[in-house]
Amino acid sequence: MSGSTKGPSEDIPAGNIFEFEGFQPVVHESAFVHPNATVTGNVIIGRDVYIGPGAAIRGDWGGIVIEDGCNVQENCTVHMFPGVTVVLEQSAHIGHGAIIHGARIGRNTLVGMNAVVMDNAVVGPECIVGALCFVPAEMQIPARKVVVGNPAKIVKDVSDEMIAWKTDGTTLYQALPTQLHQSLRACHPLREVPADRPSQQTSYQTWHDTRSRTPER
Repeated sequence: MSGSTKGPSEDIPAGNIFEFEGFQPVVHESAFVHPNATVTGNVIIGRDVYIGPGAAIRGDWGGIVIEDGCNVQENCTVHMFPGVTVVLEQSAHIGHGAIIHGARIGRNTLVGMNAVVMDNAVVGPECIVGALCFVPAEMQIPARKVVVGNPAKIVKDVSDEMIAWKTDGTTLYQALPTQLHQSLRACHPLREVPADRPSQQTSYQTWHDTRSRTPER
């Protein structure tokens, strides 16, 4: 059997989208909100944004603006205290399981997996926040800084090589919504691996692997 039960992704619902107290989310048609993500209330999602399964984008007590080219990956939470607007600036990259609560994330910044950024914190443009990092409330992080630890500590500047690596990764996510709109479909699982199952290419590597090929200057 082919394994497919539905046609292309126009048959896939555009996430769990909920109005709250008269606020309806605004989602650009090029964005992709996974059917298992939840978007509530006063939320604005821009062009070519990816919202992964399990993400909770909860604009019930305040606003959330997710600008063009951002990605909010699997199991992330974005929320705030009442009256606050959370902003993810253009091309912000929010890794798996991260929490953004009442904060502002700068343009082309990476927030690593399972990091937490707390209320009224501002992470400047082109920063890299390490995995499992805890950015406390009110912390102000200037542009192009590497931040790690619990509590967060600025450890060095972001090099040109690092921001190029980050930007390449975000570019993959900016292309993903179109791919998902074109090819995502519900299916039954196959019972064995087809003989002609294709291989997937290595189009992007970890920072560690990139450095091993081209040492940072």
